[in-house]
Amino acid sequence: MRLIKKKKIVNEDYRVDFFSIFISSACYTGFIPAASGTFGSLFGLLFLFIPGFYNPIVLLTVSIIFFFTGIAASERMVYRYGDDPSVVVIDEVVGMWISLLILSFCFSSISYAIVIISFLTFRFFDIVKIFPAGFFDRMKSGFGIMMDDVIAGIYSGAVSIIIIKIIMGYINGNG
Repeated sequence: MRLIKKKKIVNEDYRVDFFSIFISSACYTGFIPAASGTFGSLFGLLFLFIPGFYNPIVLLTVSIIFFFTGIAASERMVYRYGDDPSVVVIDEVVGMWISLLILSFCFSSISYAIVIISFLTFRFFDIVKIFPAGFFDRMKSGFGIMMDDVIAGIYSGAVSIIIIKIIMGYINGNG
């Protein structure tokens, strides 16, 4: 478990195309010197400012599109930056969207509390890599890079629902 991954270039000669760099680094967010995964997750949350983005159909659609795009772009980045490169954060973006997608089925509107809980639980599950996330993380491929964060997003969404329901129960006097 690494909280801060060192950025490295393993193959100076391999050139990655602009599209792969732009997508996999989530508009260059992955090149932030420290905690790039955390910033990638925050970048994913910025899309909530787009009206209608919290809609389950929208979240599902963009998650699927960027999951497959992320696999392809991440594969190219691995050749230059090595296994699970820290500059690749599209996986955190998609994982964050998966968490929000699950929450959108239980909560028709989004609040700051929901966003904060989702963010914190996603970062937790992304870091600890509970099975099968750790299995995918060890795959050392674009699919593995993306899939471990999808699993973290699923765990995050489910646990966030439980936490929010418990908090709502206490606020409403049922706790």
